[in-house]
Amino acid sequence: MRQSTAPPDHAERTRIRAEFQSIRPLDALEHTHLSDAFAWIDSGAPLCRIAKPATPAKHLVAYFAVVDGDHILLVDHRNAQRWLPTGGHVEPGEHPRRTVLRELKEELGLVAPHPIAAPLMVTCTSTVGLTAGHTDVSLWYVVHADRTRPVSFDASEFHSVRWFAFDEVPFARSDPHMRRFIAKLSAGHSCD
Repeated sequence: MRQSTAPPDHAERTRIRAEFQSIRPLDALEHTHLSDAFAWIDSGAPLCRIAKPATPAKHLVAYFAVVDGDHILLVDHRNAQRWLPTGGHVEPGEHPRRTVLRELKEELGLVAPHPIAAPLMVTCTSTVGLTAGHTDVSLWYVVHADRTRPVSFDASEFHSVRWFAFDEVPFARSDPHMRRFIAKLSAGHSCD
């Protein structure tokens, strides 16, 4: 059998790049974020956080919006001091969809009721709150769940969790791209 001469992370980088390639930008801003993400991936720079709170200063995050119809589950995040979708840092060697499954269990005690589809959106965001000053390159996934079921949560990371109707999301105290994400989700953009 022939040995690969590619660098050890080439296959991982290719799999991650494929997640970004599946995204159809909503608007000019998302097109810019997508272009920035491709340049970053192709630069050979490290993609995953290897040390807390933010090494390297730009790293990959898998956000996942837990939704039920026109409602979204948000967490009151202790460090970010905002209402956010759940998610987490992609570990070295971990596929971002695997991150979603891991973090869904760790943060909310839930098991995905369906296979995780391609991400719906990408954002590149300078962080705020207690760990401000780094850039999260975030893939936004969608997980469908029943909002009538009880949710447990990691109280060390979140003050509380709450379902919000799309038109009641506290946008002023959420991710700066939340309104765009909900618009894209509501418009029925596909996530294959």
